[in-house]
Amino acid sequence: MQEIEYGESDRILKILTAERGLITAFAKHSMRLTSHLFAACGQLCYSEFVLRPGRNTEEKMYTVVEAGYETDFRDIAYSFEAQGVAMYMMEFTMALSLVEQPAEKELKLLMNCLYKICQKKTDPKIVKAVFELRMMCECGFMPQLLACRSCGAYDGDRFCLDVEDGCLLCADCAAKENKSCNLDKGALFAVRYICLIEDKKLFGFRISAGSAKLLYAAAEQYALAHMDKQLNSLKFLRSLSAWDPDQQSKKG
Repeated sequence: MQEIEYGESDRILKILTAERGLITAFAKHSMRLTSHLFAACGQLCYSEFVLRPGRNTEEKMYTVVEAGYETDFRDIAYSFEAQGVAMYMMEFTMALSLVEQPAEKELKLLMNCLYKICQKKTDPKIVKAVFELRMMCECGFMPQLLACRSCGAYDGDRFCLDVEDGCLLCADCAAKENKSCNLDKGALFAVRYICLIEDKKLFGFRISAGSAKLLYAAAEQYALAHMDKQLNSLKFLRSLSAWDPDQQSKKG
């Protein structure tokens, strides 16, 4: 759920629902601490809503009548990095979701990734990469990962994930097409695993630090190649030293 402050005490909410996709709703006085809507309308909350539709069929805005707080992800506040990844994943999901179109898989993936960050056991960068690749698959942009598009090679030390065409090229075929390899063996395994494994085992892989850096970059590039808008939350993430390659090289 995303919120926009409206006036002194009201909020306009962007609510992602499993059954009806993205819904916009007006929550009157929900910013007041005494309001019965206050807790349930927070940005990192999972809540149950009773909504009243607009007065005519052309209105897209609902009004929040009641809201029941279920759970939240406020534990993500333990670091700026964790908060940044959480906001990025929320903005990303909202940007891909449509009005009146079911979004059960997208909502489930988002919540699972937010829970994973709250647990503090997985690097937020890994969560972000898993989210990006899996979300692309859920939205119909699964890359062709079986083998090299040109020669059929399955394995190799270096591969190229073509982010525009959504296919793999081995090192030799990538060179023939003047493309750079962006995956090593570890990163290629991780990409295949993330895209193809069942939901409950999504984070059940291990990866070396070197391969992880390639995974982070390839996942983000692939996801953004299929987005039709820029994400403000990504700018915030890149402003953090932990995500800035230039600042990292200075530290080394």
